[in-house]
Amino acid sequence: MAMIQIQDLSLSFAGVPVLHGVNLTVREGEAFGLLGESGSGKTTVLRCLAGQYHHWRGQIQVAGEALTHRLTLARCRHMQMVFQDPYGSLHPRHSVATALTEPLHIHRLGDVDGRIDRVLTQVGLSPAFRERLPHQLSGGQRQRVAIARALILEPRVLLLDEPTSALDVSVQAEILNLLASLRERHGLTYLMVTHDLGVVAHLCDRIGVMAAGRLAEVLSRDQLRAGQVQAPATRALLDACAETA
Repeated sequence: MAMIQIQDLSLSFAGVPVLHGVNLTVREGEAFGLLGESGSGKTTVLRCLAGQYHHWRGQIQVAGEALTHRLTLARCRHMQMVFQDPYGSLHPRHSVATALTEPLHIHRLGDVDGRIDRVLTQVGLSPAFRERLPHQLSGGQRQRVAIARALILEPRVLLLDEPTSALDVSVQAEILNLLASLRERHGLTYLMVTHDLGVVAHLCDRIGVMAAGRLAEVLSRDQLRAGQVQAPATRALLDACAETA
């Protein structure tokens, strides 16, 4: 079953096209990576799904239901986003408990304390972290809180915006392993954008390569690792990675 179906997605800013008829399918329970250089359009696709951009053209379906340009509570509960910078996405004066309580109040969900304790445990933090402020947490802990905030509504889809790029290399693998474990445990579907070949090779089943606002090609993780690519944009990414290795 297709969890996310995107057809002919186009978007312009001030009359300048930035997405050109993108077609993309993400299967239920799959981790799909959108790979590309800065300005390739990968994050723009994610923001259209998340409801941050409202003037896109085309069709987007999630779990068989067409998305409109209006952001609804049901859509937000079904699909949550984890942002690139965990410090920037958390209010500096709000405790972990406050950050996790807010979405529960917005969606009028009960058992607030129980939900907070359970989700903190799921992301590898104890309930003792409830009263900590963001500056009292490490980068990895902050990203775990950000993931917990996305999970607390029990969504089916997580949109991951470069979720490890702001972290130290030593912490990146921990967060990727956590995301892999959560997907398996909860049957989640991931759509992740990144420019890091190592990240998609670690987490994603299939990879779509974006270039100049278009989807250049889709390939499996094994094809990417073996260098079995067709699009020049993918070959350029592989060559750039080899030069910096």
